[in-house]
Amino acid sequence: MKYFSCAVCLCALLMGGCSSLLTAKAQQFGQDFSLVILENDDVVTVEQSLPTYLLLLDALIKNQPQQAALLDAAASLNSAYASAFVSDAKRAKLLNNKALNYAFEALCLHKKELCQLQKVPIDELTRVMSQTKTTDVAALYTTASVWAGWIQVHSDDWNAIADLARVRILMQRVVALDEHYQQGGAHLYLGVLATLLSPALGGQPELGQQHFDKALVLSQQRNLMVKVYYAKNYARGIFDRELHDKLLNEVLSADIHAGTLTLSNVLAQQQAKILLQSADDYF
Repeated sequence: MKYFSCAVCLCALLMGGCSSLLTAKAQQFGQDFSLVILENDDVVTVEQSLPTYLLLLDALIKNQPQQAALLDAAASLNSAYASAFVSDAKRAKLLNNKALNYAFEALCLHKKELCQLQKVPIDELTRVMSQTKTTDVAALYTTASVWAGWIQVHSDDWNAIADLARVRILMQRVVALDEHYQQGGAHLYLGVLATLLSPALGGQPELGQQHFDKALVLSQQRNLMVKVYYAKNYARGIFDRELHDKLLNEVLSADIHAGTLTLSNVLAQQQAKILLQSADDYF
């Protein structure tokens, strides 16, 4: 209710034209709302209520299109909602398209040198990344994670698949600048990227394992989604049933409450159950 009241207040400010106050309140709303979603352990409530807030963010952005904090929140939440709750492929693509557009807009507002990263040659992207600083980490991480989600729902498009190299470069830069950011979240993404393919097709399971292990250390074992992907991508990839079941059973027995990892942990437990149930068929 606190956040709904804040939203109503923001809408009133919009109508009243108090732009300076709106700017501060809008930024705080974007940040606070993302937190309250991530810390929620009630998946059903989040699933049912999130579309309303996504529309609210769209409305706030329409009136304040230069607010990077709002764009970041909208990018992350649209991407997360599509990934967690949307099964219709067409709708998932629409949500991810919107999320990625918001992410690129926010990144460009953050620093003009980071505009159009999706279009510059790879060599130029690498050069631009080499000049980024720790103050750029949050913007780079949001863009890369949303971009990865966009690629996932466009996996039937080879042009989209080619963008994995760009996502990898951004996440590698996040690790270089601050591997502790989001409790090692960039290592999780890099672990997934390294284990998407079999070794015969260019996959790097050993590198993926290193990233998964590092993500577990940096999150103090609290990010349960790391173990889910460790089992799904690495253990299944090398046909290690013992490791697979061990990781997933650890997920099921763990405490889900871990601050901003809480919602993700609930979803991780749901996925762990599904993977264990299908293990006999896979192995």
